[in-house]
Amino acid sequence: MKLFDVVAIRENLPDRRLVLGQVGTIVDILDAMHVLVEFADLDGIAYAIEPLPLDVLMPLRHEPAIAA
Repeated sequence: MKLFDVVAIRENLPDRRLVLGQVGTIVDILDAMHVLVEFADLDGIAYAIEPLPLDVLMPLRHEPAIAA
């Protein structure tokens, strides 16, 4: 995953008030295993900015996959 990728949470994170499926954008790469993700509502108002491990995130795709 890279800067500005759109991602979704793969599990509930109640200590951070985030739940499975919430969508955010990677806004900083912290290290090889952690990124900073901004979560915003449909009006673009951020409601959470959290450092998260890559293993709890799933990249979302907007374009079709390229056949191998």
